[in-house]
Formats: sequence, structure tokens, C-alpha cells
Amino acid sequence: MSDSARPASSAEPAPGTRAPLSAIDILAFLCELFAFATLAIWGFASWPFPWNIVAGIGAPVLAIVVWALFVSPRAVFAVHPFVRALVELLVYASATIAWWSMDQAWIGLGFGIVAVTIGVIAGRRRFA
Repeated sequence: MSDSARPASSAEPAPGTRAPLSAIDILAFLCELFAFATLAIWGFASWPFPWNIVAGIGAPVLAIVVWALFVSPRAVFAVHPFVRALVELLVYASATIAWWSMDQAWIGLGFGIVAVTIGVIAGRRRFA
């Protein structure tokens, strides 16, 4: 037998690389972007003048910081997958509630269904 390194299995990418993105990964990313944009729209549209700037900038920034700390691929805190799913669900739920508060219940309901479905599929693929 030779002492050469054994080839990497097809299930694990080579060190320093990651698995290629799938359509589900791209859709999950688009749902996250839509949630952050929704929170910005909600902040700018639903509050009176001095507070609309604070809410329009603060709500998406807070959601992005929470997402970056717990959910992102390079999250600061390594948490249990259920905590990660809960944080992701809270971001999606906040965007859904924002649409409902702007009297756009059908958009909120549609986004909620799509985002949770994509999140479940992506989560099952990640942890299967």
C-alpha cells in the first residue's frame, strides 16, 4: 500500500471549498433578502416622519445582525440547528407581520408560506 492521501469522498468537498449552490440555496437567499427589504419598507411606510427613518433603517439592520450572528453560513455563534431554524423563522415571521400591519395580508401570507417551505427544505438538506 502506498502512503498517499486518500481521495476525498464525493459527499464532502475538498478542504477550503464548499459544496456548489443549489436552486434551494438561491431561493432561501432571495427569501432572506425579501424579508430584509420588507422590514425596510415597513419602517419607512408605517411610521411618522422622524421615526420612519429610524425604523426604516433600524429594523432591517437589526434583522441582518441577528441573522449574521446565528443563521449565516459563517455565523458568529455556533448554535443548535433548532435555534438556528427558530431565528430564521422569527425573521420570516417579522416580515410576514410587517406585511399584515401594512394591510397587505395576502402578500404576507404568500411570503410566509414560501419562506417557511423553502426554509424547511433547505434545513432538511443541510442537516440530512
